[in-house]
Amino acid sequence: MTTTSLLLLLGTDFSATVSVGYVIAFSLCIATGISSMISGAFSYRSGLLMRELILTRSELSRISQTDQLTGLSNRRGFDDAACAALASARARNVPVAVFLCDIDHFKSINDRFGHEAGDKVLVEVADVLRQLAKVDDVVVGRHGGEEFAGLMVGVTRDQAEQHAEALRTACAARAISIGDDVERVTISLGFTVSCADAELSELMRIADRALYTAKRRGRDRVVQADERSLAA
Repeated sequence: MTTTSLLLLLGTDFSATVSVGYVIAFSLCIATGISSMISGAFSYRSGLLMRELILTRSELSRISQTDQLTGLSNRRGFDDAACAALASARARNVPVAVFLCDIDHFKSINDRFGHEAGDKVLVEVADVLRQLAKVDDVVVGRHGGEEFAGLMVGVTRDQAEQHAEALRTACAARAISIGDDVERVTISLGFTVSCADAELSELMRIADRALYTAKRRGRDRVVQADERSLAA
């Protein structure tokens, strides 16, 4: 490129007299310009590769925290989001509510209609949770199997119970087409409301005890975790 530039500037008359200093100065200018162009091109390419790498890592992180069947957060994703919400609640000094719900008689659905039908039921219930979460700003996720979890920040016990009942009612009202049949499923739900100083694992344990009580009482119901309900 330097030779070509010299020929363009000085011509092809090789007998012409040109000062050495001129040639050296011009060559240095050309070399510097070419180096800058190459360096800029490599920097631009490196920037694109870095951006692609960051996007790829972000996508992999999202996939690792997403339940592929329902599109909700998986257990890991829910725990991370819930811990962040707890930290925010602590900073604001507001209470939190933690929910655990379980699809009633889910094994029977798989046994009668097959696992494909069971997957469809999971997707439909997850959609109910997703819609309510958008309205009420709830962190939700599939916590494993047919169990789902949710966390709300800054709600009273009455508000938490209203949300839980709305979720239970919405699930019971959802008509799910399975082959030629239309099935309706119910959920049992346990929840607890506590100060944000509590650890997520402890809140989940208490909500799980309330869920167990709801199922023991006959399913398709909401139980709040308190001394009376757990003793019943």
